[in-house]
Amino acid sequence: GPSNSEGAGKVSLLKKVPALKDGDFTLAECTAILLYLTRKYNTPDHWYPSDIQKRAQVDEYLSWHHANIRANAPKTMWIKVLIPLFTGQPLPSEKLQEVMEGLSTSLKQFEERFLQDKAFIIGNEISLADLVAIVELMQPVGVGCDVFEDRPRLMEWRRRVEDAVGKELFFQAHEMILNIKELSNIQIDPQLKEQLAPVLMKMLK
Repeated sequence: GPSNSEGAGKVSLLKKVPALKDGDFTLAECTAILLYLTRKYNTPDHWYPSDIQKRAQVDEYLSWHHANIRANAPKTMWIKVLIPLFTGQPLPSEKLQEVMEGLSTSLKQFEERFLQDKAFIIGNEISLADLVAIVELMQPVGVGCDVFEDRPRLMEWRRRVEDAVGKELFFQAHEMILNIKELSNIQIDPQLKEQLAPVLMKMLK
């Protein structure tokens, strides 16, 4: 149901997604949820390495990610699809350009600081850092802003992530994002539009 509902508040005090409910235990924030799952299910070491320095590299990326890649990449989806859907008005192209410029700066740092000449962010094996990065970067792709185009190093990294996860699972996981434009054809409840439009506009300020 809606993330701001009473029921959602019982799972996450912040009433935001993602949120996890495991029996009586609840947890919010995507990074905390991922780390919890790796520990509970004793996942293969490469996802969140036991080596203290490799683990610190994953932590370093996850800390940097929120103020950089995540601060820009999802906004493309809001600007091109979701905000026009809920407000009935397209945003000026300058807004998208501004976001893409910020994302371009972040991608340059991502390639030069984190990816470098490695197969994955922390070396030769995929980790949580790669998962968190790729799901964010597929959002611009879904709305026609292909951030991998003209960035061969980034494109090769994406292909390695696809292969490591499995192409079928990769595209299954991103199916909704890659078809996000189809949302523009659905009818939204007028009351929901009225509630969400000002919230969405605030997100881009």
